[in-house]
This record gives sequence, C-alpha cells and structure tokens, in this order.
Amino acid sequence: MSTLTKRRSGHNIPLHYLLSSLVAVVMLTPLVFMLAGALKPNADVLAEGGGWRALVPTSVSLDNFVSAWERSSFGQLLFNSLLVCGLTVLFGLVVNSMFGYALARLRWTSRNVVLAVVVALIIIPFEALAIPLLLMVTELGWLDTYQAQIIPFIANPFFVYLFYSFFLSLPRELEEAARMDGAGPWRTFRSVIVPLSRPAYASVAILSFLMTWGQLLWPVMVTRSESVRPLPVGMAVFQTLPPIQWGDIMAFAALMTVPMLVVFLIFQRAFVQGVAAQAVKE
Repeated sequence: MSTLTKRRSGHNIPLHYLLSSLVAVVMLTPLVFMLAGALKPNADVLAEGGGWRALVPTSVSLDNFVSAWERSSFGQLLFNSLLVCGLTVLFGLVVNSMFGYALARLRWTSRNVVLAVVVALIIIPFEALAIPLLLMVTELGWLDTYQAQIIPFIANPFFVYLFYSFFLSLPRELEEAARMDGAGPWRTFRSVIVPLSRPAYASVAILSFLMTWGQLLWPVMVTRSESVRPLPVGMAVFQTLPPIQWGDIMAFAALMTVPMLVVFLIFQRAFVQGVAAQAVKE
C-alpha cells in the first residue's frame, strides 16, 4: 500500500467513527427514552416539556415495572412468548439445517429445482400468505393454540438458504474422511458438519428468535385468549387498557426487550463469527 493510500485511509477513519457514532445515537435514543420513562413516576413521563430533559429521569422508581407486571399478566404473556419462540427456534434449527445440508451436499433428482423454489420463496412477503394460511389453520382447528404460532414458521426458506450457503463453504475432505471411516450421511452430518457450523446455527438462532419474538400480525389473527397470547399482542392490548399509564407502557416495553438482549449476548461471539465468515466468503 502506497503512502498516499495510507494517508487517505487514515483521513477517512475519523469520518467513519463519526458516522458510526451518529447512527448509534439515532438507534439508541428511543431505547434511552423508553428506559427513562419506565424509571420515572408515571405523572412525569410526558410532563417534561420534551427535549433532552425527557431522557434523564429526575427521580428513579420501579413502581412502573411492578404495575405493568400485575396489570398485564406479564408472567403468562412472557411464558407464551418464550415457549413459542423457543420451540420455533429449536425445531427450525433442526429442519432448516438438514434441508440446507441436503441441498448443499446430497445429489438427488430435481435438487436444483427445489433450490430455485427455495430462493423464490424468500421474496414472497408473509402478508401474501397470511390469509390462505389462516384458512388452513382454521380447518385444522388450531385457532387459539400454540401450534398455530409454531408449526407454520419452523421451515423458513431464508434460513434454509443461509445453511445451504454455509455448508458449501465447508471442505468436502472432512466428509469424505468420515465416509471412509464408515459414517453414513446422517452420522457425517451430526458428528462432522454440526460441530463445524456453530456460527451458522448461532446466526440463524438469533435471527429466528428476533423474527418470532416481535411478530404481531399472525398472533393477532390466530389468538383469542390471554392464555396463548404472546407479548407483542399483549402490549397492543395493554396500551389501550384504562387507565392509560405511559410509565407502565414504557416499563412493559423495557421488560419485553430483556430476553432479546440476553439471547444476543449469549450467542454474540458465534453470531459475529458467522457474519464474518459469510463476508470473507463473499
């Protein structure tokens, strides 16, 4: 690299950090406002007159969290969301990874056609499938159940393609060595491919959890009772529940973000490794 190139890249570093800092501020400001509102007494949430003062609580209280938990049956809603998200992610990792491995490594009739269909399905928005899917769920008698929120979202073409792309980057020599030792396709996949694909599994787990955790349209369509209602629907109902307490609403939103942060922190390192591996491959 020439001296001129080094100088140019060096001059770009402060601008890069400046733009990154501005983006971070824009992204974090709503979260800070939410947390500040959750910690304020309810009467002070919208009484600051706006501006930056709204981001700094004058007095700190946890009463809003207690009130939101009790008024909204937050415990039941949290259990519903954790159950739906957990099972969707767990079964999805198994199904999508096996499907992706079959497309990447196994040779069978019409494999390329199926791969083309998977890619085509990625661009179809869920809203286009919601009504036909609702009719199918109704015919099966699954309305207001957990399975209506889990089973339709286990197989995901986007995640299948992510696994397919990652498996293509793995060296075939490892699989050939396993087969020479007598391992079949299933044993090779379980003992060789899965341990090497932890970054891909972590990336898909985080993305699947985030997509399922924040889903609102489908649960609104298929749930009727609080016993199976997830957190996004519970929040939509809670914010219209009289008396409207903005401190409680902010506390509800803050509590709802905690599981997402926990999941990301747990899988953060593997997620970054997966993204970096895909970037290097591209």
